[in-house]
Amino acid sequence: MWVRRHITAESDADSVGALTGKTTEWWLRQHERVLALPWKPNVRRSEKSNTIDVLVSGVLGSEISTEQWSQHFTEPVEPFTPEERKQWLAKLSDVALSSDAFFPFRDNIDCAKQFGVKYIVSPGGSTRDDEVIEAANEHDIVLSHSGLRLFHH
Repeated sequence: MWVRRHITAESDADSVGALTGKTTEWWLRQHERVLALPWKPNVRRSEKSNTIDVLVSGVLGSEISTEQWSQHFTEPVEPFTPEERKQWLAKLSDVALSSDAFFPFRDNIDCAKQFGVKYIVSPGGSTRDDEVIEAANEHDIVLSHSGLRLFHH
């Protein structure tokens, strides 16, 4: 499975955080409940996308009222419970992650593992590459250093 995202971030923690958030939302969009939503015929594509975003982001009921959200469907749709989210996210695997800058800390790799990352390519070149390589080995993640850094400050 390839998850392709372009993420711009100010720090490495932001980068991995953005990856994990976007990956989580993308994967939840693949759930059978989302794919089989009972749309009313007059709901536009942009409204469908926004409505799905509310469902997968977990803000239904807190930022968007359930009543307002439900008006798009021909029958009631239950939001994901925390346990359903957890079970579905646990199925995410074999994700490939690439970066045009190096990963300077092992916690980036630790975090990526929680979201099914199995393959990583980055330029390498951090003074902490040994720690990053060790983390990848511990998590059975294939890490390839390309030697090509495309990100410049």
